Amino acid sequence: MSRDNILHRVRTALGRSAGQGAADPPPARIRIPEVDMEKRISSMFASIEALAGKTHRAATPADARAFVAAAITGKSAVVSNAPFLADCGIASLSGVRSGITDREELRGLCAAADVGITSADYALADTGSLVMISSPREARLVSLLPPAHIAVVPRDRILTGLDELFSVLPDPAAATSSMVLITGPSRTADIEQILVRGVHGPGQITVVVVG
Repeated sequence: MSRDNILHRVRTALGRSAGQGAADPPPARIRIPEVDMEKRISSMFASIEALAGKTHRAATPADARAFVAAAITGKSAVVSNAPFLADCGIASLSGVRSGITDREELRGLCAAADVGITSADYALADTGSLVMISSPREARLVSLLPPAHIAVVPRDRILTGLDELFSVLPDPAAATSSMVLITGPSRTADIEQILVRGVHGPGQITVVVVG
């Protein structure tokens, strides 16, 4: 079948004629459900735990700091430059490395660290996903290279899902060169269909919601 014949059939199926311009695309159908914050948190925690992730609710920034301090006892940790982690006092915990701006130094630290500690720009209640917008404050290496990842997120950053995310951030490419959605520990079943964790990123993830 010739190319022209194929294109003619496509145009006919679309109700268009040769040379006719394409119609404007339909408007985006973004639907944001009304879900109160407690239900968002419980939904997010359930989704994370279903994927073998861990969760913790911290009433105050001080509680979050105490939880993280206990979780990294005896381990090496790298903390991102997120202002919220400094506000919680996590960046100043004894033994952690933070405030790193040199990429090569950060790469070396993350490759050797047991735990990477970040915040998150947003979190999605329906899937338990963390939305990480790459920037000097949240370098991708901290959440992707160490074998364990702890994310400390204020409750007011929890959105209902992707529709709400794209309503508050309609053009991610204008804000960053990379936006990563992290949903549970890294895992793959490519190897003889056997589930293996930690192949492409941290095999352990803990999400701490503050507030």
